[in-house]
Amino acid sequence: MSQDVIALTPRMPDVKTLLAALHAGGPDLRVNRVGGGAVAQLCTEDGQLLVSVEAPRYLQVPGETERLLGPGVRTDAPVWWTEVRASTAVPEARQLAGSVAGRLTTLLGGVTWPAEAARTDVVTVPATGVATEPPAEPGVLSDADVFTDQSVIVIHDRPVVAATTWLTEAVRTTGAGRRELYVVTSPRTRLSLPARTLLEGVPARWVVRHPEQGYYDGLSGAVLRWRDGRFTPATDDGPRIADAFQPPPGTDGERQLLLSVRTVHPAHERLVLGGAVEEAWQALTGSPPAGWAGAEPVNVPWSPRQLTELARSRARQGRPTWAVAAGAADRPAMATVRIAHTRQGVEERITLALGYTADERAPTELLPQLAESLVVRHNLAAMISELRAGRADLTTPAQYEPPPIPVSLTLGPDTVAALGVGHAHKALPGHTPTRLGPTTRPALHYPLGDGTDPTAWQRLRHLDEHLRPQT
Repeated sequence: MSQDVIALTPRMPDVKTLLAALHAGGPDLRVNRVGGGAVAQLCTEDGQLLVSVEAPRYLQVPGETERLLGPGVRTDAPVWWTEVRASTAVPEARQLAGSVAGRLTTLLGGVTWPAEAARTDVVTVPATGVATEPPAEPGVLSDADVFTDQSVIVIHDRPVVAATTWLTEAVRTTGAGRRELYVVTSPRTRLSLPARTLLEGVPARWVVRHPEQGYYDGLSGAVLRWRDGRFTPATDDGPRIADAFQPPPGTDGERQLLLSVRTVHPAHERLVLGGAVEEAWQALTGSPPAGWAGAEPVNVPWSPRQLTELARSRARQGRPTWAVAAGAADRPAMATVRIAHTRQGVEERITLALGYTADERAPTELLPQLAESLVVRHNLAAMISELRAGRADLTTPAQYEPPPIPVSLTLGPDTVAALGVGHAHKALPGHTPTRLGPTTRPALHYPLGDGTDPTAWQRLRHLDEHLRPQT
């Protein structure tokens, strides 16, 4: 059974209701607040953490509950999502989490996930009689499952590990503390695109715990051993790649179109961010993003203005902005956006993925037109597009998936000018790039292949070597 329980209610859990839910452990438990008040923790009198309850999130984007919890969890948007995480250190904590969530749905209506976890009785937690020293960790990391001097371990058992508020804060905090973050799951669990993007950018590892084969890396398949307080690739005489890391069945013909986009805007008060994401979404799906948020689940309708306001607010604190966007439920599309002030201006780094079933075709013929729109309207610096064999729902299983194959590369006008138009134009012998934008200051679009020919990687490497500044 999962250590996490989620209450999905049509009405907002107010203070009175939350207090009734937190009373599921009886009157002897303490309530702490961490994460700036966004997380409430139930602890024993001697300081042992039992459950953490995140602040309710108001989901106004249809399809998010099914995307993250499975097709059997269907709710009508809008719905309130309240996440309860149980400590793995105390056997009764799991029942307590179920009672907290069950009380919320009993009082407010709705459902719990998983359904069998719901209960409403008081869960008695025996006192240990030994004072527990709370971990000297800030914020949400105080309820991680295992700490060592080198690492922080978080155990997840749900269909999809998402880039939740808890996980994004855990990634930030472990990075600041120079520890490695390990997200441990079963082989059945998958990563959402934002969670994979988040974990790839920091000292972190997705660790899969197989009941028969031990531990392996969910992205590379490398067999892992626990040594000196951290997971490391196996160096003994056994297999180096886990047998369980085989291509997943049932996804033949499914594809993902991946775009990596970088824009750089002059900083001024009238600047509105998010236009490049919206332009790409509209061009490739026929509609704008359905919603956005600073973490998953994606809970508010798409709004470039609100995204810009968040980025300005965080910039005043000297911090970058990381956000997630999601598409309509019937058109798999996800994106992450990182916004930061640099010497060049306000920079957006966008990763956009779109999923296609075996009977659908990725619209790669639209990429040159999209590239020109991004050049003319959204200060494109560079864009690379790729195709890969992968799940149409854009999640990553703990099994082998082939690497993506490049389709095209676009260099924005400033990049081309810095390299020299003539030099950049001759970068790929036998393949003439398309000029985009103003004739006096063009961008260049290089076709590399159709997404099925691995030799496209050779063309991309040749481009990189030719265009790399000489030192």
